[in-house]
Amino acid sequence: MALGKAGSSLTQELNRLAGITNVANYLDSQAAANLYASTTGLGTVGALNIKASAVRTRDNFKDINGICNELAGTTGLAAPAALRSINV
Repeated sequence: MALGKAGSSLTQELNRLAGITNVANYLDSQAAANLYASTTGLGTVGALNIKASAVRTRDNFKDINGICNELAGTTGLAAPAALRSINV
């Protein structure tokens, strides 16, 4: 897969990162984030934090923009734009 598509939503980007390309199979944002992070039962922010660092605990989770930027290796972008920059 390539970089995300300009204008795509956070949910679309999370599905792309989770490897889901068929719109008919899209998961909601939490399920796609959990699939991407290989975890279950966490919210979107938690799942992405676990993807970034398996030893990160809830007391030091980054917020949605912060964790998306960490995963993307960028700074200052909104969450969807940061995720779009991840090449999988």
